[in-house]
Amino acid sequence: MTQATGALPGHEAGQAYAPPGRRSARSVANALLALTKPRIIVELLVTTVPAMLLARRGLPAVELIVITLVGGTLAAGSANTINCYIDRDIDAVMRRTSRRPLVARGGSAAIKPAEALVFGILLGAASTLLLGTMVNWLAAVLADAAILFYVFVYTLGLKRRTASNIVIGGAAGCFPVLVGWAAVTGRVGLPAIVLFAVIFFWTPPHFWALAIKFRDDYAAANVPMLPVVASAPVVTRKIVIYSYIMVAATLALVPYAGWLYGCCALGLGIWFLAEAHALRARVTAGDAPAPMRLFHRSIAYLTLLFTAVAVTSLLPLGRW
Repeated sequence: MTQATGALPGHEAGQAYAPPGRRSARSVANALLALTKPRIIVELLVTTVPAMLLARRGLPAVELIVITLVGGTLAAGSANTINCYIDRDIDAVMRRTSRRPLVARGGSAAIKPAEALVFGILLGAASTLLLGTMVNWLAAVLADAAILFYVFVYTLGLKRRTASNIVIGGAAGCFPVLVGWAAVTGRVGLPAIVLFAVIFFWTPPHFWALAIKFRDDYAAANVPMLPVVASAPVVTRKIVIYSYIMVAATLALVPYAGWLYGCCALGLGIWFLAEAHALRARVTAGDAPAPMRLFHRSIAYLTLLFTAVAVTSLLPLGRW
Protein backbone atom coordinates (compact mmCIF):
# COMPACT_ATOMS: atom_id res chain seq x y z
CA MET A 1 0.00 0.00 0.00
CA THR A 2 -0.79 -2.06 -5.06
CA GLN A 3 -0.89 -0.70 -2.76
CA ALA A 4 0.24 3.26 0.70
CA THR A 5 1.06 -0.08 1.98
CA GLY A 6 0.78 -3.50 0.62
CA ALA A 7 1.10 -4.06 -2.99
CA LEU A 8 -1.60 -4.61 -5.54
CA PRO A 9 -1.46 -8.40 -5.64
CA GLY A 10 -0.64 -9.96 -8.98
CA HIS A 11 0.30 -6.69 -10.58
CA GLU A 12 3.95 -7.71 -10.78
CA ALA A 13 5.41 -6.57 -14.06
CA GLY A 14 9.05 -7.65 -14.15
CA GLN A 15 11.75 -5.08 -13.63
CA ALA A 16 14.15 -4.76 -16.55
CA TYR A 17 17.13 -5.60 -14.43
CA ALA A 18 20.14 -7.60 -15.58
CA PRO A 19 22.31 -8.79 -12.67
CA PRO A 20 25.98 -7.95 -13.05
CA GLY A 21 28.76 -10.49 -13.08
CA ARG A 22 30.47 -8.87 -10.10
CA ARG A 23 28.61 -7.33 -7.20
CA SER A 24 29.29 -3.78 -6.21
CA ALA A 25 27.58 -1.47 -3.75
CA ARG A 26 25.77 0.17 -6.64
CA SER A 27 24.60 -3.12 -8.15
CA VAL A 28 23.32 -4.31 -4.77
CA ALA A 29 21.51 -1.00 -4.22
CA ASN A 30 19.92 -1.23 -7.67
CA ALA A 31 18.85 -4.80 -6.98
CA LEU A 32 17.28 -3.87 -3.64
CA LEU A 33 15.41 -1.00 -5.26
CA ALA A 34 14.12 -3.30 -8.01
CA LEU A 35 12.82 -5.73 -5.38
CA THR A 36 10.49 -3.03 -4.03
CA LYS A 37 8.77 -2.69 -7.44
CA PRO A 38 8.82 1.13 -7.56
CA ARG A 39 6.25 1.44 -10.34
CA ILE A 40 3.66 -0.42 -8.30
CA ILE A 41 4.39 1.77 -5.28
CA VAL A 42 3.66 4.89 -7.33
CA GLU A 43 0.25 3.49 -8.28
CA LEU A 44 -0.50 2.75 -4.64
CA LEU A 45 0.49 6.22 -3.48
CA VAL A 46 -1.85 7.75 -6.07
CA THR A 47 -4.74 6.62 -3.87
CA THR A 48 -3.28 7.77 -0.55
CA VAL A 49 -3.17 11.54 -1.02
CA PRO A 50 -6.76 11.90 -2.35
CA ALA A 51 -8.01 9.95 0.66
CA MET A 52 -6.15 12.37 2.93
CA LEU A 53 -7.60 15.38 1.11
CA LEU A 54 -11.14 14.01 1.36
CA ALA A 55 -10.66 13.24 5.05
CA ARG A 56 -9.53 16.83 5.69
CA ARG A 57 -11.95 18.40 3.18
CA GLY A 58 -8.93 20.44 2.19
CA LEU A 59 -5.16 20.27 2.32
CA PRO A 60 -3.61 18.56 5.37
CA ALA A 61 -0.23 19.71 6.65
CA VAL A 62 2.39 19.10 3.99
CA GLU A 63 4.64 17.47 6.60
CA LEU A 64 1.89 14.95 7.40
CA ILE A 65 1.43 14.11 3.73
CA VAL A 66 5.16 13.61 3.19
CA ILE A 67 5.65 11.41 6.26
CA THR A 68 2.59 9.31 5.39
CA LEU A 69 3.83 8.82 1.83
CA VAL A 70 7.32 7.87 3.01
CA GLY A 71 5.88 5.43 5.53
CA GLY A 72 3.58 3.98 2.91
CA THR A 73 6.46 3.63 0.47
CA LEU A 74 8.50 1.72 3.04
CA ALA A 75 5.55 -0.57 3.81
CA ALA A 76 4.82 -1.26 0.15
CA GLY A 77 8.51 -1.87 -0.50
CA SER A 78 8.58 -4.32 2.39
CA ALA A 79 5.62 -6.31 1.08
CA ASN A 80 6.95 -6.36 -2.47
CA THR A 81 10.44 -7.42 -1.43
CA ILE A 82 9.21 -10.29 0.72
CA ASN A 83 6.89 -11.30 -2.12
CA CYS A 84 9.92 -11.50 -4.45
CA TYR A 85 11.73 -13.61 -1.86
CA ILE A 86 8.86 -16.09 -1.60
CA ASP A 87 8.07 -16.22 -5.32
CA ARG A 88 11.61 -16.43 -6.66
CA ASP A 89 11.00 -19.99 -7.88
CA ILE A 90 8.02 -19.12 -10.06
CA ASP A 91 9.60 -15.82 -11.10
CA ALA A 92 12.35 -17.89 -12.72
CA VAL A 93 9.75 -19.79 -14.77
CA MET A 94 7.72 -16.82 -15.97
CA ARG A 95 9.21 -14.81 -18.80
CA ARG A 96 7.97 -11.43 -17.63
CA THR A 97 9.50 -11.89 -14.16
CA SER A 98 12.63 -13.79 -15.12
CA ARG A 99 14.86 -10.71 -14.85
CA ARG A 100 14.10 -9.94 -11.23
CA PRO A 101 17.16 -9.67 -8.97
CA LEU A 102 16.53 -12.89 -7.02
CA VAL A 103 16.34 -14.98 -10.16
CA ALA A 104 19.74 -16.55 -10.77
CA ARG A 105 21.43 -16.09 -14.13
CA GLY A 106 24.73 -17.65 -15.00
CA GLY A 107 24.88 -19.27 -11.59
CA SER A 108 24.53 -16.14 -9.45
CA ALA A 109 21.66 -13.83 -8.61
CA ALA A 110 21.96 -10.08 -8.24
CA ILE A 111 21.14 -10.33 -4.54
CA LYS A 112 21.09 -13.22 -2.09
CA PRO A 113 17.69 -14.44 -0.85
CA ALA A 114 18.63 -13.96 2.80
CA GLU A 115 19.70 -10.38 2.08
CA ALA A 116 16.40 -9.67 0.37
CA LEU A 117 14.38 -11.11 3.26
CA VAL A 118 16.28 -9.05 5.84
CA PHE A 119 15.88 -5.95 3.69
CA GLY A 120 12.13 -6.49 3.41
CA ILE A 121 11.73 -6.95 7.16
CA LEU A 122 13.78 -3.85 7.89
CA LEU A 123 11.64 -1.79 5.52
CA GLY A 124 8.52 -2.94 7.35
CA ALA A 125 10.03 -2.12 10.73
CA ALA A 126 11.07 1.33 9.50
CA SER A 127 7.55 1.97 8.21
CA THR A 128 6.01 0.98 11.53
CA LEU A 129 8.31 3.22 13.56
CA LEU A 130 7.94 6.19 11.23
CA LEU A 131 4.16 6.08 10.99
CA GLY A 132 3.66 5.15 14.64
CA THR A 133 5.86 7.87 16.12
CA MET A 134 5.29 10.68 13.62
CA VAL A 135 1.72 10.09 12.40
CA ASN A 136 -0.31 7.80 14.65
CA TRP A 137 -0.29 4.15 15.62
CA LEU A 138 -3.53 3.34 13.82
CA ALA A 139 -1.90 4.30 10.52
CA ALA A 140 1.11 2.16 11.46
CA VAL A 141 -1.04 -0.84 12.36
CA LEU A 142 -2.96 -0.55 9.08
CA ALA A 143 0.31 -0.43 7.15
CA ASP A 144 1.50 -3.54 8.98
CA ALA A 145 -1.82 -5.25 8.28
CA ALA A 146 -1.35 -4.63 4.57
CA ILE A 147 2.13 -6.17 4.63
CA LEU A 148 0.94 -9.22 6.55
CA PHE A 149 -2.12 -9.66 4.34
CA TYR A 150 -0.08 -9.46 1.15
CA VAL A 151 2.60 -11.83 2.36
CA PHE A 152 0.64 -14.42 4.33
CA VAL A 153 -2.87 -14.32 2.87
CA TYR A 154 -2.15 -13.60 -0.79
CA THR A 155 1.40 -14.79 -1.52
CA LEU A 156 1.60 -17.79 0.81
CA GLY A 157 -2.06 -18.66 1.24
CA LEU A 158 -3.92 -17.98 -2.00
CA LYS A 159 -1.74 -17.31 -5.00
CA ARG A 160 -0.72 -20.90 -5.78
CA ARG A 161 -3.91 -22.56 -4.53
CA THR A 162 -7.04 -20.90 -5.87
CA ALA A 163 -8.36 -18.86 -8.78
CA SER A 164 -9.89 -16.55 -6.18
CA ASN A 165 -6.38 -15.41 -5.26
CA ILE A 166 -6.61 -11.98 -6.82
CA VAL A 167 -10.19 -11.38 -5.67
CA ILE A 168 -9.43 -11.91 -1.98
CA GLY A 169 -5.75 -10.97 -2.10
CA GLY A 170 -6.59 -7.72 -3.84
CA ALA A 171 -7.59 -6.34 -0.45
CA ALA A 172 -3.90 -5.78 0.29
CA GLY A 173 -3.78 -3.06 -2.34
CA CYS A 174 -6.75 -1.26 -0.80
CA PHE A 175 -5.07 -0.36 2.49
CA PRO A 176 -3.43 2.91 1.32
CA VAL A 177 -6.75 4.74 1.51
CA LEU A 178 -7.28 3.52 5.07
CA VAL A 179 -3.75 4.58 6.04
CA GLY A 180 -4.25 8.00 4.49
CA TRP A 181 -7.61 8.52 6.17
CA ALA A 182 -6.31 7.35 9.55
CA ALA A 183 -3.27 9.62 9.23
CA VAL A 184 -5.57 12.65 9.02
CA THR A 185 -8.41 11.70 11.33
CA GLY A 186 -7.00 9.06 13.68
CA ARG A 187 -9.78 6.66 12.75
CA VAL A 188 -11.26 4.83 9.76
CA GLY A 189 -14.39 6.53 8.48
CA LEU A 190 -17.14 5.22 6.20
CA PRO A 191 -15.87 7.18 3.16
CA ALA A 192 -12.51 5.43 3.55
CA ILE A 193 -14.28 2.07 3.52
CA VAL A 194 -16.07 3.08 0.32
CA LEU A 195 -12.74 4.00 -1.26
CA PHE A 196 -11.41 0.64 -0.09
CA ALA A 197 -14.32 -1.06 -1.87
CA VAL A 198 -13.66 0.87 -5.08
CA ILE A 199 -10.08 -0.43 -5.28
CA PHE A 200 -11.14 -3.91 -4.15
CA PHE A 201 -13.59 -4.30 -7.04
CA TRP A 202 -11.26 -2.54 -9.49
CA THR A 203 -8.43 -5.02 -8.90
CA PRO A 204 -9.94 -8.16 -10.54
CA PRO A 205 -10.81 -6.53 -13.90
CA HIS A 206 -7.45 -4.75 -13.87
CA PHE A 207 -5.40 -7.84 -13.17
CA TRP A 208 -7.44 -10.41 -15.08
CA ALA A 209 -6.83 -8.37 -18.22
CA LEU A 210 -3.08 -8.68 -17.57
CA ALA A 211 -3.42 -12.37 -16.75
CA ILE A 212 -5.14 -13.03 -20.08
CA LYS A 213 -2.07 -11.63 -21.82
CA PHE A 214 0.34 -13.71 -19.71
CA ARG A 215 -1.85 -16.79 -19.36
CA ASP A 216 0.90 -19.11 -20.62
CA ASP A 217 3.34 -17.70 -18.08
CA TYR A 218 1.04 -18.47 -15.17
CA ALA A 219 0.18 -21.89 -16.58
CA ALA A 220 3.89 -22.76 -16.85
CA ALA A 221 4.38 -21.73 -13.21
CA ASN A 222 1.28 -23.69 -12.07
CA VAL A 223 -0.33 -20.54 -10.70
CA PRO A 224 -4.13 -20.87 -11.03
CA MET A 225 -4.98 -17.36 -12.13
CA LEU A 226 -8.53 -17.23 -13.48
CA PRO A 227 -7.54 -17.11 -17.18
CA VAL A 228 -5.55 -20.32 -16.63
CA VAL A 229 -8.42 -22.33 -15.17
CA ALA A 230 -11.41 -20.74 -16.95
CA SER A 231 -12.28 -19.99 -20.55
CA ALA A 232 -11.88 -16.51 -22.00
CA PRO A 233 -15.68 -15.96 -22.19
CA VAL A 234 -16.00 -16.80 -18.48
CA VAL A 235 -13.12 -14.48 -17.56
CA THR A 236 -14.46 -11.55 -19.57
CA ARG A 237 -17.96 -12.07 -18.18
CA LYS A 238 -16.55 -11.77 -14.66
CA ILE A 239 -14.55 -8.71 -15.69
CA VAL A 240 -17.79 -7.04 -16.79
CA ILE A 241 -19.60 -8.02 -13.57
CA TYR A 242 -16.86 -6.71 -11.31
CA SER A 243 -16.66 -3.54 -13.39
CA TYR A 244 -20.32 -2.77 -12.74
CA ILE A 245 -19.89 -3.39 -9.01
CA MET A 246 -16.83 -1.12 -9.01
CA VAL A 247 -18.69 1.72 -10.71
CA ALA A 248 -21.55 1.35 -8.23
CA ALA A 249 -19.01 1.64 -5.41
CA THR A 250 -17.60 4.86 -6.90
CA LEU A 251 -21.08 6.35 -6.96
CA ALA A 252 -21.62 5.37 -3.32
CA LEU A 253 -19.00 8.01 -2.48
CA VAL A 254 -21.11 10.84 -3.95
CA PRO A 255 -22.83 11.74 -0.63
CA TYR A 256 -19.38 12.37 0.87
CA ALA A 257 -17.46 13.79 -2.10
CA GLY A 258 -20.20 15.87 -3.73
CA TRP A 259 -22.07 16.14 -7.01
CA LEU A 260 -19.08 17.36 -9.03
CA TYR A 261 -17.14 14.25 -8.10
CA GLY A 262 -20.27 12.24 -8.94
CA CYS A 263 -20.34 13.63 -12.48
CA CYS A 264 -16.69 12.69 -12.93
CA ALA A 265 -17.22 9.22 -11.47
CA LEU A 266 -20.22 8.59 -13.72
CA GLY A 267 -18.41 9.69 -16.86
CA LEU A 268 -15.31 7.65 -16.03
CA GLY A 269 -17.46 4.67 -15.09
CA ILE A 270 -19.25 4.70 -18.45
CA TRP A 271 -15.87 4.80 -20.17
CA PHE A 272 -14.54 1.86 -18.15
CA LEU A 273 -17.68 -0.20 -18.69
CA ALA A 274 -17.48 0.44 -22.43
CA GLU A 275 -13.90 -0.89 -22.44
CA ALA A 276 -14.90 -3.97 -20.41
CA HIS A 277 -17.79 -4.72 -22.77
CA ALA A 278 -15.51 -4.19 -25.77
CA LEU A 279 -13.09 -6.80 -24.44
CA ARG A 280 -15.94 -9.25 -23.90
CA ALA A 281 -17.29 -8.56 -27.39
CA ARG A 282 -13.91 -9.28 -28.99
CA VAL A 283 -13.65 -12.59 -27.14
CA THR A 284 -17.24 -13.56 -28.01
CA ALA A 285 -16.61 -12.77 -31.67
CA GLY A 286 -13.45 -14.87 -31.68
CA ASP A 287 -11.23 -11.87 -32.41
CA ALA A 288 -7.86 -11.17 -30.79
CA PRO A 289 -8.85 -10.02 -27.28
CA ALA A 290 -6.19 -7.28 -26.91
CA PRO A 291 -6.54 -7.41 -23.10
CA MET A 292 -3.70 -4.96 -22.44
CA ARG A 293 -5.93 -2.20 -23.75
CA LEU A 294 -8.24 -2.64 -20.77
CA PHE A 295 -5.28 -3.17 -18.44
CA HIS A 296 -3.66 0.17 -19.35
CA ARG A 297 -6.96 2.00 -19.37
CA SER A 298 -7.78 0.62 -15.93
CA ILE A 299 -4.67 2.33 -14.58
CA ALA A 300 -5.68 5.59 -16.25
CA TYR A 301 -9.21 5.16 -14.90
CA LEU A 302 -8.13 4.75 -11.29
CA THR A 303 -5.70 7.66 -11.56
CA LEU A 304 -8.35 9.97 -13.01
CA LEU A 305 -10.96 8.85 -10.49
CA PHE A 306 -8.73 9.58 -7.51
CA THR A 307 -7.64 12.84 -9.12
CA ALA A 308 -11.31 13.77 -9.15
CA VAL A 309 -11.53 12.88 -5.45
CA ALA A 310 -8.51 15.08 -4.72
CA VAL A 311 -9.56 18.09 -6.79
CA THR A 312 -13.17 18.15 -5.63
CA SER A 313 -11.99 17.85 -2.02
CA LEU A 314 -10.08 21.09 -2.44
CA LEU A 315 -12.91 22.98 -4.16
CA PRO A 316 -15.89 24.38 -2.28
CA LEU A 317 -17.79 24.12 -5.57
CA GLY A 318 -19.46 20.78 -6.11
CA ARG A 319 -20.16 19.88 -2.50
CA TRP A 320 -23.65 19.28 -1.21
